Amino acid sequence: MNLGSPESKPNQISQNIETILAFYTREEQKVSRSQRLLENISNFLAQPLYLGSILLFVALWILASVFAHHVGLRGIDPAPFFWLQGIVSLGALLTSTVVFIKQNRLAKLEEQRAHLELQVNILTEQKATKIINLLEELRHDLPMVKDRLDPEAEALQQPTDPHVVLAVLDKQRETVERSKHTGEAEEDVDEK
Repeated sequence: MNLGSPESKPNQISQNIETILAFYTREEQKVSRSQRLLENISNFLAQPLYLGSILLFVALWILASVFAHHVGLRGIDPAPFFWLQGIVSLGALLTSTVVFIKQNRLAKLEEQRAHLELQVNILTEQKATKIINLLEELRHDLPMVKDRLDPEAEALQQPTDPHVVLAVLDKQRETVERSKHTGEAEEDVDEK
């Protein structure tokens, strides 16, 4: 195999996929047993079978209570089904807690991904600026290329300062929020 052939060069796509898979593998290894159990429960709760079982349980509970009342027996939970309401409320509380725990972990993972993406974007911007600088240098050095002033290329040669970008975004957000509050205040005055 020729060392200069494309087959000998590392496949960038494969490397990226392996890096992403390694990231997810590391994150999965950090998950505790109890967290994994809760996430398995959460995955079950997200199935149509769970909804069907709840509906079936409620229907059977109500039918059993109503049937017992009609045949003259004292039912476990006569209407308005206080026990059933308590059981369903407890189930809803536990279900929402399990879902929130899973969402919390996934939100932390998403925050890590967003932070990594921001770092990569900043690095990419720095690389693009460097490439533009090199191209402009090359353009000025080549005798056959007509040297001309390109204001857009000059502007792109300047690295982006993330602090300035954040300051501009904050200022724009404040302006939008102020205009919302001003608009709401004017609506309140108009309503009076």
